[in-house]
Amino acid sequence: MDKLNNILFTHSYFLRFDPKQWSLGLPYAPLGTLYAAAVMRDNGYNVSLCDTMFATGPEVVLPYITQQQPGFFVLYDDGFNYLTKMCLTNMREAAFTMCKMAKGNGCTVIVSSSDSTDRYAQYLNEGADFVIIGEAEHTLLELVNALKNGEDHQQINGLAYLKDGSPHKTLGRPVLKDLDSLPLPAWDLVDIKSYRDSWMKNASYFSVNMSTTRGCPFKCNWCAKPIYGNRYNSRSPQHVVTELLLLKQLFNMDHVWFCDDIFGLKPDWAIEFARLVEKEGLHFRYKIQSRADLLLEEETVHALAISGCENAWIGAESGSQKILDAMDKGITVEQIGIATKLMKEQGIKPSFFIQFGYPGEVKEDINLTINMINSLLPYEIGISVSYPLPGTRFYEKVKADLVKKTNWTDSDEMALMFSNTFAPAYYKQLHKYVHQNYHAHLAKYNLKKFINDPLRSNLKLLKKAASVVYHIPAMFIAMKKLKQLEKIA
Repeated sequence: MDKLNNILFTHSYFLRFDPKQWSLGLPYAPLGTLYAAAVMRDNGYNVSLCDTMFATGPEVVLPYITQQQPGFFVLYDDGFNYLTKMCLTNMREAAFTMCKMAKGNGCTVIVSSSDSTDRYAQYLNEGADFVIIGEAEHTLLELVNALKNGEDHQQINGLAYLKDGSPHKTLGRPVLKDLDSLPLPAWDLVDIKSYRDSWMKNASYFSVNMSTTRGCPFKCNWCAKPIYGNRYNSRSPQHVVTELLLLKQLFNMDHVWFCDDIFGLKPDWAIEFARLVEKEGLHFRYKIQSRADLLLEEETVHALAISGCENAWIGAESGSQKILDAMDKGITVEQIGIATKLMKEQGIKPSFFIQFGYPGEVKEDINLTINMINSLLPYEIGISVSYPLPGTRFYEKVKADLVKKTNWTDSDEMALMFSNTFAPAYYKQLHKYVHQNYHAHLAKYNLKKFINDPLRSNLKLLKKAASVVYHIPAMFIAMKKLKQLEKIA
């Protein structure tokens, strides 16, 4: 058996190491890993996957290494999942441990992730033989081919490795433009039942993840793009629908998360996609990530709605134009309002990403954000504090403060890691208060609907209206604690 023809793939996201996500129990398979495995398999390699999603610890890889005797151990994180882009220290330590285990068992260790792209020297010192910088499929194929055939790897673009004991980087690799040329992800490598069971238990439906694009052309100065960069390349609507038909046949999923940074940016892409979905008789629900300024045309939003979009997350970030401009967000508060109204009219649930603690934000800016949430009442809100990641202008602005801590341990840590208007404890309490305030306003809105038309109300609406009894007192308690922390600051 030729060991150099065997590749064991894994990734470093352990759901159990992220208490908030483990509690939610709504995991998505490592899509980026499955793409890379498909590319290598299409080029004649024997590929296998150790999926760490439900594992208890990094030692899970050892039986796979022993049984499969791979020549190459490829730790390939899912660059489409925002949780891996956060570079959580729990996952980093697990990655280091797996690298050392594989190295100790005679494997050539190759790593591709957002974190290793930013910290390649650290990974090379923790057992990795090679770190792939940026978009990785073609670099991985060239590298493995060269190592298998005893050829020189030093001219391969997009690599980092130790040379004479010091980290060395080759020239960067241009991003892949023809995404339709990639094989579809190797879904057969995943134990899909584990994912389905978790979704059915916690959500009563089954969702899978898909990517239609890579990259983002916008320049929000806090957003890191270490893998796919500041460019935007898209699969054709026809190619995406082909994969949807396959996934329907394989898994009969109820729902899809299109995990693109920006869905359907190309002119008329969403309209053509809706036409093809209707033509093929596809019926599924989906959620996307987009921007307020891309959802201002009724024709586009209508196309999303009729093709199955039920939830669109937009980076609203702040209700203060001053803060949006400081972020180089490129949108206006007015556009957020227009897009929200248009989505609601078309039956799409608008959801907001909200960010507090950006440098220069004061109490007035915070109040503007809270007022925006209360007036627009999105379907969901995801609140974070500003989180500096390497490679961003924002990181450069605050890195002098990042002495003791540069990354969160898990996605629920919510620690403000640099000096700002208020102390870190204030922002943690602000997170709780804004959630309670939002739910109190939602409850009041539903109570008003129930009172105005009780005969057309159902049990679900009644429960939402009745929650006002809990959320309003909880809101006032959270507000009182917040004011105390404000005085301390």
